[in-house]
Amino acid sequence: MNKLSDRVNRLGYSQTFVMSNKAREMKAEGIDVISLTLGEPDFDVPDNIKQAAFDAINENYSHYSPVPGFLELRQAISDKLKRDNQLDYKPSQICVSNGAKQAIINVLAAIVNDGDEVILPTPYWVSYDEMVKMMGGESVMLPTSYVTDFKITAEQLEEAITDKTKAILFSSPCNPSGGYYTYDELKSLAKVIAKYPHVTVISDEIYEYINYETKTTSIAQFPEVYEQTAVINGMSKAFAMTGWRIGYSACPEWLAKACEKVQGQMTSGANTLAQRASIVALKTDPSEYKYMIDAFEQRRNLMFELMKEITGFKVLLPKAAFYFFPDISYYIGKTLDGTEIKDADDFAMFLLEKAHVGCVGGVSFGSPECIRFSYAASEEELREAMRRIKETLEKAI
Repeated sequence: MNKLSDRVNRLGYSQTFVMSNKAREMKAEGIDVISLTLGEPDFDVPDNIKQAAFDAINENYSHYSPVPGFLELRQAISDKLKRDNQLDYKPSQICVSNGAKQAIINVLAAIVNDGDEVILPTPYWVSYDEMVKMMGGESVMLPTSYVTDFKITAEQLEEAITDKTKAILFSSPCNPSGGYYTYDELKSLAKVIAKYPHVTVISDEIYEYINYETKTTSIAQFPEVYEQTAVINGMSKAFAMTGWRIGYSACPEWLAKACEKVQGQMTSGANTLAQRASIVALKTDPSEYKYMIDAFEQRRNLMFELMKEITGFKVLLPKAAFYFFPDISYYIGKTLDGTEIKDADDFAMFLLEKAHVGCVGGVSFGSPECIRFSYAASEEELREAMRRIKETLEKAI
């Protein structure tokens, strides 16, 4: 007898964690594995943020916070959105959550009914589709590719919207592609979305600061869709605070109140010490933390040159985030050293087992012809990882 709910049975496991766990198991067996699987900065939390957490302990911030977060933190987020994004959100429009992942789930839970459609441009972050399933919705995939810089067009979006469409969910900058939508591209998407007031935009901007070219645009900057947009962000990537679990949503009032209602019945407020530390992080000039972005950019440039030398890899130079997402369709359908490669997941497993380099196959990102590498690792590890892959493939072809 199956005691699990249909909801749980619909869900898959995160392929990111599947591959990272496999890499850990191999390491525990004494195998020298270089894991480039997880999207986690390899820096320590800056000292001023850590000190703010110590201060919060000494000041006895050990009790429940308001469900949507401390007012001081929501005000700091409001100020940050105005300073960095030219967005006007009052503290009452902000809900602080246990990571950006919960912020997205709050929004989906607030708007999606069974059978509603949520548009996901591919590639998408692995959890998006599973989150939609969890809420009883159905994902509608809009395909992109290496050729289109992994971005959809306004025409594609308009063709996909139906009466059942409840939301479009995407990240810009994008995990896994490392690209982002320009001002003009978002403007064209906003013009389409504004025609359909029943559609909510969920804009995941968690990689906003890790940008090597110019400041990214939020689709909420376009007045015609401001009341339709939920901006998602958090502390994990730019501040290396992944384990502190602080994310947030900024929404129109009607949706912000609904997110607070959902969160109030799930987890209540986020960790109080992490909230107090986040106030300090957000009030600090972003230039204080730029050393991390500079290091990522240097690693990106190094890895790009090395990856271009690998046979069969079609690779774009990422403009943001800390991922490469090469197209490896050259290898699909081939047999490498006795291993049949049916899709990118097979190829990722082949690299782990034969080259001892961990990455994530693109099937769960909606792009079965690509693989994702995180370059949140040392330059020494990146050089060695690319060397191993190049040599392994040259022998296997």
